[in-house]
Amino acid sequence: MSLTFTNQEIADLTKQIKSWGLELGFQQVGISDTDLSHIEESYAKWIEEEKYGDMDYMHKHGTKRLRPQELIEGTIRVISVRMDHLPHDSQSAIDKLDDGETAYISRYALGRDYHKVLRLRLKKLAQKIETAINEFSYRVFVDSAPVMEKPIAQKAGLGWQGKHTNLINKNAGSWFFLGELYTNLPLELDVAAEDHCGSCTACIDVCPTKAITGPYQLDARKCISYLTIEHKGSIPIEFRKAIGNRIYGCDDCQLFCPWNKFADITEEKDFMPRHELDDSKLVELFNWTEEEFLQKTEGSAIRRIGYERWLRNLAIGLGNAEKSDVIISSLIAKQLHTSEVVNESIEWALQNLS
Repeated sequence: MSLTFTNQEIADLTKQIKSWGLELGFQQVGISDTDLSHIEESYAKWIEEEKYGDMDYMHKHGTKRLRPQELIEGTIRVISVRMDHLPHDSQSAIDKLDDGETAYISRYALGRDYHKVLRLRLKKLAQKIETAINEFSYRVFVDSAPVMEKPIAQKAGLGWQGKHTNLINKNAGSWFFLGELYTNLPLELDVAAEDHCGSCTACIDVCPTKAITGPYQLDARKCISYLTIEHKGSIPIEFRKAIGNRIYGCDDCQLFCPWNKFADITEEKDFMPRHELDDSKLVELFNWTEEEFLQKTEGSAIRRIGYERWLRNLAIGLGNAEKSDVIISSLIAKQLHTSEVVNESIEWALQNLS
């Protein structure tokens, strides 16, 4: 589909899209082109070294991930958005990490599934554009397809990829979600964000499993977020102690990043903690039946890991907790009713507590 606009029409539409985005609840909207050639070599090396672990989807689409126009024909611009999600101050999260009996769940997963929230808002943004200019080509993405969202967002001026590889905004930290609209609209481009990490190595120093192997280098196979969410089998023994009470994801590299002193607490009700998941005991969650798990994670990103991985992660957390009769009896009670992966994790926990 060929679209023709005057320079003034392009400028006006670009400005209007950003205004609509803010009205819809995004904290920032930026626009980039589709050229990602500057990261192709480093990404190919990361794939060659198999640092993606079990995440085969990181390479199975070939060059489509790095060349948006191959994924969606006709794409010449990407509209990137970011939305804050931190439900409370960082210190309260750090306090939970220091409490070995409380389950730590990554802050992004405490509320409603962000995929649904951002996707709906992005579709509304596209509808506003359609109303203004009639038909145009677009596709909405929220961490749901082969999209290099962070390098694209950096080109769109939303932030830079820090040494932990997460996106950081100098005015808002890193506690935000990203979403994209691939489009054929010839919109004005934003200036790419510059790196402001400087000599800081806080994220590297604090990583529990040393998954950040160097500045801007992440080995997913060692990352607690990968191990507790993406990895399907038993968690390698060498990482279990370091996991501590982290049962779904890990936020350490963000919790201790100096730039997050500028992070705002979200006002989005959808991202507020559900079922007291920000303050639940490990043993309490471990005792959930599968029916309770499905009920209390309905509409949550947590549900995607399934009950087996939920129990596996909690068993590791309990094995790292302070020994108690309640914990021991809960672990033993689950031994006869679980999978091989969960049972092995329970056995490790019991041995670790003996």
